[in-house]
Amino acid sequence: MPDIPKILIVEDDLRMSQLFKELLEKEGYSVAVSGDGSDAIILLKEHSFDVVLTDLKMPSIDGMNVLAYSKETNPETPVIVITAYATVDSAVEALKRGAYDYIQKPFDPDELLLVVKRAVDYRRLINENIRLSTALEGCIGYGLVGMSKGIVRVQRLVENVSPFDTTVLLQGETGTGKEMVAQLIHRLSSRAAEKFLAVNCGALTETLLEAELFGYEQGAFTGATRRKRGLFEAANRGTIFLDEIDNASQSMQMKLLRVLQDGMMMKVGGIEPVAVDVRVIAASNVDLKAEVENGRFRRDLFYRLNVVTINIPPLRSRRDDIQLLAYHFLNKYCRRHSKEIKGFHQDTIEILMDYPWPGNVRELENAIEHSVIMSKSIQAITPESLPEDIRKRQQIAVPSYTASLRLDEMERSLIQRALSAFKGQKAKAAEALGISVSTLWRKLKKFQLE
Repeated sequence: MPDIPKILIVEDDLRMSQLFKELLEKEGYSVAVSGDGSDAIILLKEHSFDVVLTDLKMPSIDGMNVLAYSKETNPETPVIVITAYATVDSAVEALKRGAYDYIQKPFDPDELLLVVKRAVDYRRLINENIRLSTALEGCIGYGLVGMSKGIVRVQRLVENVSPFDTTVLLQGETGTGKEMVAQLIHRLSSRAAEKFLAVNCGALTETLLEAELFGYEQGAFTGATRRKRGLFEAANRGTIFLDEIDNASQSMQMKLLRVLQDGMMMKVGGIEPVAVDVRVIAASNVDLKAEVENGRFRRDLFYRLNVVTINIPPLRSRRDDIQLLAYHFLNKYCRRHSKEIKGFHQDTIEILMDYPWPGNVRELENAIEHSVIMSKSIQAITPESLPEDIRKRQQIAVPSYTASLRLDEMERSLIQRALSAFKGQKAKAAEALGISVSTLWRKLKKFQLE
């Protein structure tokens, strides 16, 4: 959509159409006027408009036909219908046929501007969704969403290292997607037809981790009633992913080093070594080199793992990808939960961009799934749908009031503050307060604030 939104007014009353035109042009819109439905259809054929504002009652081709033609040729363009009080039923019928909203004559200028602004924002939202969906198609490198320098570098490293049968060390904070990168390396390798198995070295005790990785012989310990294959055997000719490798004990690190050096492992309780052919991808959310210098990680194992290191950047350092990722997860969870939400309200995008994302991509994904589930709108994810801990960072501080302050006094104070903040612009004040312009007018009269 161009910087200046284009509005088409279809109105056979010349005086009324000029009034609409003057109001909208004063707000900075580009306005075209048509005096009848047939001329409007010609304009819709020849030009693209962001919003159509059409009267319902017109000679020849009426507003319903204009609505039908607009929805058929450009269904994403919001159409606002204008109706007199006596034909409100027709306006309701127009809404059923796809009209975005309706304005009733005689109309409140502020209310008209508010409805048009919402329609323009809706069209901008649709266009942004289309733009980002197109961008997503071109920025998913081997499944990694993003166009930032950091993530493009990761994509290139994954592409380069995957075909070579070497160990890879992935470093990055929790939630940055290390296991997903490991899976991508496996899928792009010559081992893709074999198994990819993952184990979290920090989630198991040393004894359990050894049994999980190497397996055990029958009778190796109490309860070992049968022989068990370990993950290295199960992943033979495939790939094993050792997450949080920094949590492995010194003894376990020595056993892992032997597997990497010799391709041989020993089962718990075994007496004969077992040969395995496994590609190892390890990951850590701490700096392993620093762990080596501090004596907490074996230097020889570090150099065995550190043939190729891929550092996965945290989300806060790739902020250009936040919006793309948000739309990616929106599409994913709308499909999963059978919802049709077109995009994000601009306020929501601003909150997402401002939030520090300590949990990285995983936290963003969880937040978007939460929002999809909680959203009541089919148009856009609003800030109210976001998780509370993300949303509350953006909440405007509410002044403290004494217990004796009556509710109507609070309401009067909030209205005064809103009007002051927006320099008396009632439409903007009403939108900020979450009420209609007509409701605001009633309250102004009630509190004698006209």
